[in-house]
Amino acid sequence: MSKTFIAGGLAALGLAVLGGYALSQSAGPALAQSVDGPGPHLVIAVDGAAKGNVVIDLLPDVAPKHVAQITALAAEGAYDDVVFHRVIDGFMAQTGDVQFGKGGVTSQSGMGGSAMADIPAEFSDVPFERGVVGMARSQDPDSANSQFFIMFAPGEFLNGQYTVVGRVVEGMDVVDAITRGEPPSVADRMVKVTVAP
Repeated sequence: MSKTFIAGGLAALGLAVLGGYALSQSAGPALAQSVDGPGPHLVIAVDGAAKGNVVIDLLPDVAPKHVAQITALAAEGAYDDVVFHRVIDGFMAQTGDVQFGKGGVTSQSGMGGSAMADIPAEFSDVPFERGVVGMARSQDPDSANSQFFIMFAPGEFLNGQYTVVGRVVEGMDVVDAITRGEPPSVADRMVKVTVAP
């Protein structure tokens, strides 16, 4: 399975639309975190330069198939030891390549998915704001699988183009500390990913 996810074409388009990394100047850590919802919650223990827990309130009412796939992968331990393989300052941190992202960054990190089937798009009117979590995909809208990204700042150009699956409700400071790079020279990783109510 070879895929170019958000880290490729649309990300470049989005950065061009936004005028490079200018977005990072307009939205910083001072923005409030999202209000916690009913869950389920994805709890990510991050290690590396960034250390701590990130809690994501998943949105099954918005993207039921995507949330079901993420929670199934987390429950089987598929996300454990997966790196953040593409982290763009002022834009997003991407992870979740359970096929090629374990243990460290390689030339294939970000090109894989999981043994589960790709998921049809579940686009919504939930905007891509700071802390929003979206599913990575190739140019085919129905190609999301296991990879996801967390927004450092708003990305209106993604609205209606990518499936929103959740919002960070705790640990945005940990997300902000993730090492930047495409890929990072020494990548932070998700040591353990679990699902909580």
